[in-house]
Amino acid sequence: MGVMNELINRQNVEMLARLLAEAAPGSHWGHVAAAAAELDELSLRARTDKISAALLADIRLLPEPGFPTAARTFRTALASAGFTGWIIWPVSETAVTLALETGAGPDSAGAFEDCLALLAELTPRLTGEFAIRRLLDRDLVRSLRVIQGWTGHPDEHVRRLASEGTRPYLPWAVRVPGIVLAPASTIPVLDALYRDPSDFVRRSVANHLNDVARHAPALVVATAERWLAAPDGNTASVVRHGLRTMIKNAHPGALALLGFAPASLAVNGPRLDRNSVALPGELAFDFEISNTGAADARLAVDYVVHYMKANGTTSPKVFKIGALTLAAGETRSVTKRHAFRQMTTRVHHAGVHALELQINGIRHGHTEFQVQV
Repeated sequence: MGVMNELINRQNVEMLARLLAEAAPGSHWGHVAAAAAELDELSLRARTDKISAALLADIRLLPEPGFPTAARTFRTALASAGFTGWIIWPVSETAVTLALETGAGPDSAGAFEDCLALLAELTPRLTGEFAIRRLLDRDLVRSLRVIQGWTGHPDEHVRRLASEGTRPYLPWAVRVPGIVLAPASTIPVLDALYRDPSDFVRRSVANHLNDVARHAPALVVATAERWLAAPDGNTASVVRHGLRTMIKNAHPGALALLGFAPASLAVNGPRLDRNSVALPGELAFDFEISNTGAADARLAVDYVVHYMKANGTTSPKVFKIGALTLAAGETRSVTKRHAFRQMTTRVHHAGVHALELQINGIRHGHTEFQVQV
């Protein structure tokens, strides 16, 4: 994460202070300038929070502190090409904090909606998907009413923000419980975007659909079925990507929707190239699949590694091999390699592991091997 941390650094924060001073003549951004020298030991998220706190401190010293002044200053700064990149993250978080602080009093008129509009203006410089989460959490219905309008925006970054910012499990972002509790609430956004001309937007739609599948799989299957009934040239790939976790989890509705029907098969393997793997290392395996039925068989072919956990139990993880179609009587051989190395996202433990195949959701050939750490 060291390189990622440097996305917000002393140089671009000092530049931020200069740009804001130019955008609001007579203003002083001393807290921001001072914070630029205090970033070295901080993570990217902590740097964002520190710069946002400094922005808030400086804005509150202005003759007219508050969201309207901040929004006007940020919009003026957009005229500069240098007002871009990861320094926009603390800017967007600051705007949201000030808008939410406006509350429900007489000065609140339009602040909530104007903050959403400001995020849409900022997002082509750097995505507003993280900052928007607190607005969604404060008032989901009000936010979605505005966001739905973004689905027809001419800028692909704004259209993507409509999908990405409302994802139930957006990485790095705070959770919005209302989205999880009301999974259908964001489907109209996806309905408007699944045929978007931008691959950038369509990838977000697929990832959003995949998120929804974690807590509302039936809704996802029904949504994907509707899309496939009114497709364009990219819809099939959007649906496949959106259903990828459901396919790995052998969800019958998802398998059927993508044409992976039950098939008559003979599976030989997997055969491992060794009985023990020392980290870091690789395990190679191969197998054959034969279609013993009378019709062509469309197959989703995956494999499962059962990892040893610290408590002595195992935990399965599904990995994709691919889709293939076998004619009646056809046999196909497949070879694959799987790497074992320590990662921040997976700590390996010594002991008995296992590998098995998963074909159209059915497991085959549970085979054990040792891992040496």
